[in-house]
Amino acid sequence: QVQLVESGGGLVQAGGSLRLSCAASGRTFSNYAMGWFRQAPGKEREFVAAITWSGGVTGYADSLKGRSTISRDNAKNTLYLQMNSLKPEDTAVYYCASTKKAYYTPRGTDEYDYWGQGTQVTVSS
Repeated sequence: QVQLVESGGGLVQAGGSLRLSCAASGRTFSNYAMGWFRQAPGKEREFVAAITWSGGVTGYADSLKGRSTISRDNAKNTLYLQMNSLKPEDTAVYYCASTKKAYYTPRGTDEYDYWGQGTQVTVSS
């Protein structure tokens, strides 16, 4: 059974930073690509960033490109998302997800087979 547990969300003022973490278990973490998604109230879940198994290739949504960095520590089975210069429109529940792909950075929700429970990020203006 694969488990993904996000942490690091919270309330931050516009312009601030947060670092989200996702602890993974139940699957050989280093074999698979991972991703971050977010879902705001009344909106569909959307892609934020993804990273290949080795961390060598990353991909970002335009909305957070230049303001966020996805990374992973395979020795610690942990995925990270560093977000800077946060804006009120970044307010959402952020989810990490695991895919059976390894060598590229999937952007569709249907390409991921395991999801965490989410962590709330609220950016005040």
